Amino acid sequence: MKTKAHHGQKGKKPRSLHWPLAVVVSLASFCGLVLLAAGSVAVSLNLENHDSFCASCHTEPESRYFQQSQDKNAPTLASFHTQKAVNCIDCHSSSGPLGRAAGLTQGTQDLMAYISGHYHSPAITLNKLGDESCTKCHPNVEVNAGFNNHFHRFLPRWQAVNPQAGRCVDCHTSHPVADATQGYFDVPTVQQVCEGCHAAIRRDS
Repeated sequence: MKTKAHHGQKGKKPRSLHWPLAVVVSLASFCGLVLLAAGSVAVSLNLENHDSFCASCHTEPESRYFQQSQDKNAPTLASFHTQKAVNCIDCHSSSGPLGRAAGLTQGTQDLMAYISGHYHSPAITLNKLGDESCTKCHPNVEVNAGFNNHFHRFLPRWQAVNPQAGRCVDCHTSHPVADATQGYFDVPTVQQVCEGCHAAIRRDS
């Protein structure tokens, strides 16, 4: 025999779930913002792979750098890299997702400064390229022993004793026009870097 309680449970309709309109609108808005942000990041990641986009809102000297990169004679180290299918963002970001995110963040700041009209002309480099921007593609620069590579092998030792020690870009200057047969070095600048390293190593010895 079925009990009344059983009959009561069987006849009970499932409770409907009613969401307040404000909650539904808030959730829909949040999801829309998330999708919009994800789409914006995806578009930005695609656009930043095109040097022409990077140069489109930059002032001098970046506009000149971009024009130099189109020269088949490769007057600069940066334009030499361009001919090897290396984009602006490949150098102007460190390795890994965090490095790419940092480069994208800097690019966003530059874009906002340009749109708002609060930018320097000529541009001021606030974020000097770190060695990791170079070593992610040239990881074995310290491996070879011998005099012809001693400057690379001693560089970590100099950097360990002096926070202001030289970096890759102090010798391997990217954008100044230089002689390709001299490795695109600005010889007087390189000599100063060499003297600074030798002086620091002597003091540390």
